[in-house]
Amino acid sequence: MFKVTPNPPPSPRKGHLFTVSPDIDTEALLANASEDLLSISAIAADLADDVEGSRRSVALALSRMADGVQLLVERAWDHLESPQMQARAEV
Repeated sequence: MFKVTPNPPPSPRKGHLFTVSPDIDTEALLANASEDLLSISAIAADLADDVEGSRRSVALALSRMADGVQLLVERAWDHLESPQMQARAEV
């Protein structure tokens, strides 16, 4: 029997719903992570305005954690752009 559509290629990472393409450069990864963290922080801060009590504390904690991780991403970005790191990358 002739099959109209071929079987899809086997997935290299079975069981993973999302994967990051291996050919994306570090700058693009950091830029996307930075934007996502800013969005998470804004959503959590907005939610904190609409709730009270322990839910507000949780929302504020999420916003602050996202802000902290944002600082880590920015520091990684700084290291990536520094002359020393660029010299290492060229070697």
